[in-house]
Amino acid sequence: MSTPTTVTCDTCGTSLPRTKQSRGSQPRARYCSNACRQRSYRLRHRSGGVEAGLSSELLTPLSSFVGRADELVELTRLLHEVRLLTLTGPVGVGKSRLAFEVAGQEARSRRSRVSVVRLGAVTDADTARRCVLEALGDEPDGGGATASAPDRLLVLDNCDHVLYMCGTLLTELLPGRPRLSVLATSREPLRLPGESVFSVTGLALGDPESADSHADSLRSDAVSLFMDRARAVAPEFRLGRHNAADLAAICARLDGLPLPIEMAARLIRVFPPAEIRSRLHDQLGLLTNGWRLADDRHQSLRAALEWGYALLRPMEQLLLRRLSVLPGGFGPDAAAAVTADVPEAASALPELLVALEAKSVIVPLAGTGVGAARFRMLGSTLCFWQERLAAEGEDAATYERLIAWLTTLSLPLRDEAVVPVAVLDRLAEEHVNLAHAVQRLAESSDERQLLLAGALAAVEGTQGRGTEVAGLVEHALVRTSPDSVYRAVALEATALSGGGCDPDGAVRRIDTAVRDERRRGRSPLLGRLLLVRGILRQVRDERRASLDDLEESLEIGLQAQHGTLVVLSLGALARHRLESGDPAGAERELERALPVLRDEVAPHWLSAVLSTAGSLALEKGDSRRAEEYFAEALRCRAHQHADAARAVEGLALVAVHGHRVERGLRLLGVAERVRGGGLVESGWWRQRVQQARETALRQLPVGRAESWLEAGRATPWRQALSLALGEESPEEPRGRGAAHPLSRRERDVAALVVEGLTNRQIAARIHVSVRTVETHIRHIRTTLGLRSRAHIAAWAAQQQAEAPEVSASAPTPPASSTAVLRPLPAPREVPRGAGVGSGRPELRGA
Repeated sequence: MSTPTTVTCDTCGTSLPRTKQSRGSQPRARYCSNACRQRSYRLRHRSGGVEAGLSSELLTPLSSFVGRADELVELTRLLHEVRLLTLTGPVGVGKSRLAFEVAGQEARSRRSRVSVVRLGAVTDADTARRCVLEALGDEPDGGGATASAPDRLLVLDNCDHVLYMCGTLLTELLPGRPRLSVLATSREPLRLPGESVFSVTGLALGDPESADSHADSLRSDAVSLFMDRARAVAPEFRLGRHNAADLAAICARLDGLPLPIEMAARLIRVFPPAEIRSRLHDQLGLLTNGWRLADDRHQSLRAALEWGYALLRPMEQLLLRRLSVLPGGFGPDAAAAVTADVPEAASALPELLVALEAKSVIVPLAGTGVGAARFRMLGSTLCFWQERLAAEGEDAATYERLIAWLTTLSLPLRDEAVVPVAVLDRLAEEHVNLAHAVQRLAESSDERQLLLAGALAAVEGTQGRGTEVAGLVEHALVRTSPDSVYRAVALEATALSGGGCDPDGAVRRIDTAVRDERRRGRSPLLGRLLLVRGILRQVRDERRASLDDLEESLEIGLQAQHGTLVVLSLGALARHRLESGDPAGAERELERALPVLRDEVAPHWLSAVLSTAGSLALEKGDSRRAEEYFAEALRCRAHQHADAARAVEGLALVAVHGHRVERGLRLLGVAERVRGGGLVESGWWRQRVQQARETALRQLPVGRAESWLEAGRATPWRQALSLALGEESPEEPRGRGAAHPLSRRERDVAALVVEGLTNRQIAARIHVSVRTVETHIRHIRTTLGLRSRAHIAAWAAQQQAEAPEVSASAPTPPASSTAVLRPLPAPREVPRGAGVGSGRPELRGA
């Protein structure tokens, strides 16, 4: 028998028995004991090498892990199905922290032995390779692996700058180590066979359209992280109704990215939330307070972005600088427009966009699968790229190319009688970019701002938000020449945006536009301006003047053979004839107009004509057809907007005529809130709405009728839309005497959960034991069908939000008609990345 070859421990020099000696040619560390192995790791760490941790203690973080419950479940499942899993995502999204949390769970469960190699501080591939191999030093090679050997999980953190080395090494290691799995973090995939890629996105944000920002913030993982870090430096800080909207806005402006959110939260000792929010226009200067001992690139938002910038190729850097002038997102056409002066970038554009998406610098936008791809840059990185654009002296020329491109897109507003739906849809995609370009031009006298502001107003008008850009249009009118060819477009925009609240001023504006355009002949634009003026005059009950305008508009459409202008003029004439007492003439015009309108015009035009058809059917006593027309009009115009108000009022009239007075009153309440008290209709329509209201009020007791009206005014728009379209059955308005599913003590506990108190703090506040508090919370969850503490907080906050509305409402209906608050159903399953707070309980009823 041959004498065994002697091999010594790398740390203390003690001879190793044969069982600890290498059988293969792969280099690996050899130690006589765990103590020597860990001593070696500590020595490497002190000398600047890469850390490697093999125990759960080394993976225990000092700060709490917030949210990402669904990601943890999904990643744990993937780790047991694949051998190479890469977490990708933008700088600051929390890839490393998520990977360490997953690895820590694996280590604590003893399913795998875990090694962590931190590559962020490594500057060359050879050092990285040596440290990875040392971290796996006690792993038997493929030939020596046994069935009883433990599974091994290797975490490679921050592979971005050594991707090729990692790929080469893993290609060597994985085939020979069947019990080894790898979890890597990088901005981009390793692109190796067998690799699974998990994209890490920002923490779940609240619903921007939520009626209750406080309750919605309690369901937001991003806000939860902000609160956790803020209370670490300011224990007295609380989330309340006074600051919920500010916190939600801060987290949204930072894209839900944990790194900048944590930096912003630590500012709470100095600045209140509202001031932090107002200062976020300079994120690079504000967010400079990373952890003292963090890596250099995590000391500030600027440092993190500069580190990523240095890893990009020059052409990728150039493209990102140019794309920073497009804060509203972009498609290939916009990217080509802003790089038109660089032929190399234009020819390589598809390749560059693919590369930037792979590196998590741009984000593809979810769409319908129809049309061109579209991307966006994260808002938290825009300021950095815009700063680089200015530093390179490229900003003026790039903005000029952007404005020229948007002007070309907007020209149909000047040249066409009716702007095609496809053009409006395309402009809607560029809505934010249009606003950005108009603001860029605001201090100049460039006449193009008239056209761009008009295009922005046209887009917002189709979405029910026309008044929001009225100031921009007015400013453009003041700054530019009165002889501009684009002036009529801007005047039309101001008339339409203010026509509901100030019809007199709107008519004055459109008069000026018509007068200016007449000097250029009977153009298609003149036909559209006359159509708009005729409709506005109809609202003012100027029927003779309205008829003249509509007939001239029809004549221009016929002469130009512009079919869409013709049918829109016929639709407006139908309304005029109906309100003038000629239902037969109105029906004749509608029969010619409606079939064409359904296929060729934007929804806001179609909605108005459908409402006319509904009004005609109601005058003829055909409630079924009237309801169909008004419902179709509402679907076309499902925005909180005047056109929607007319359709809702029409459905209310149908309900009252059909003796469904409760539904009618509630819909009238909805319409009051949508109309806002300032939007004006013709006297003919106002009279019919008032008659229906008086009829309904006579059929119910005063208190009950007022409760139904108040219920309509308080109904959130999306719920009101479902109610109006018959997709939700109306419920009795809730009065003060309604029964509550929770006891008084349970309600007190739920209210303290809203404040963010722990069970121990709640117990001290209400002078009971912690076990009693746990019992109350368990009963609350069982009674309401909720699954987590966050859902209890959201439910309680929503109850608090509704309490003042109930107490301030009209007299309570009789007890027999008072609805009992129903326990909530279990929240729906939340999508990946939404965290535990995305399943939103909803309250039904008034």
